[in-house]
Amino acid sequence: MTRNVTLAIDADLLKKARKIAVDKDTTVTGLIRNYLETLIEQEGKSKKETISELVQLLDRSNAIVGKKAWSREDLHER
Repeated sequence: MTRNVTLAIDADLLKKARKIAVDKDTTVTGLIRNYLETLIEQEGKSKKETISELVQLLDRSNAIVGKKAWSREDLHER
């Protein structure tokens, strides 16, 4: 069951959102719905899932992680 929500949005913000919606072949309502669905999905992920995704991303990347060449004192010189 869908429910209607009334929002107060700045006129310039709404104008820009409408342009983005047209470019994405959707509506402002569709943009907001998609954003909220994505937000809820991300919030629902467990810490383990997030860490697993980060490890997989690191494995697929070309990043090279070397040894730590600094100490805490180096970073916080006074």
